[in-house]
Amino acid sequence: MQPTRTTPWIDALVTGIGPVIWGSTYIVTTELLPPDRPFTAALLRTLPAGLLLVLWCRRWPAWGDWTGWRRLLVLAALNIGVFQALLFVAAYRLPGGVAAVVGAIGPLVVMGLTWALDHRRPPAVALAAGGLGVLGMAALLLSPGSRWDMVGVAAALAGTLCMAAGTFWSRRWRSDLPVLAFTGWQLLAGGLMLAPVAWAVDPALPTLTATHIGGYLYLSLAGALLAYALWFRGIARLPSVAVSSLGLLSPVTAVLLGWLLLGQAMTGVALVGMCVVLGSILAVQWAMSRPTSRATLS
Repeated sequence: MQPTRTTPWIDALVTGIGPVIWGSTYIVTTELLPPDRPFTAALLRTLPAGLLLVLWCRRWPAWGDWTGWRRLLVLAALNIGVFQALLFVAAYRLPGGVAAVVGAIGPLVVMGLTWALDHRRPPAVALAAGGLGVLGMAALLLSPGSRWDMVGVAAALAGTLCMAAGTFWSRRWRSDLPVLAFTGWQLLAGGLMLAPVAWAVDPALPTLTATHIGGYLYLSLAGALLAYALWFRGIARLPSVAVSSLGLLSPVTAVLLGWLLLGQAMTGVALVGMCVVLGSILAVQWAMSRPTSRATLS
């Protein structure tokens, strides 16, 4: 099913809503959820949203298409199961600004995969903008109070690699399923992967308060169902390099929310870094929206 065509900039704006929502994950996790239960948080974020979408769409992958099922499970692991587990480990251990620096390499990883596996060299402007994005995020480390937790950093790095690979392969392995059904099956499969890990590793949930329930509902309905639907819609319409660069909106949102709601420090250097990141996102979108770039990298 071919999507209705819109301009690349409109598609980028709509797709960018997903990472902006994801940027609230850090503050919701630390302020609204029970402590020290990363895998349970990932499970309750993904599995209910996947069930809702699958039941709503009622579209099944072809049972005899074993290649399609294998690809779906790989994408579910990269985009949902493994990524969400690592995301919440990082969210419990790192402030959003520190995790942002690690996540900034995502667009460069996608560009590298595109170059190495598809033999398509990204435009020089996109490569330069991706490098500026990393430098801009690194500037956030100069703000007072930044702290390193090596387990959290390792989780953030591995999660970034998973998400970058998932974005690349989701574009390469296009599914015949509608976007909502494709999103639902990935969330459902990824949630099922998380279930035994959450049961074995995390302590049992305490008696949930209204705040806890509200946090889990937000993460599932907005952070998974809506955000992933918009993300996979973008993957179907935009080059994977352009989509990956929009992921930088997530850490930028995390830093802004920490500054606005938690009083976390924001120095002049950090503000300059944030402007550089936003500029790099715009530069990548511009480079990838040109007809020659879309023809070679779509």
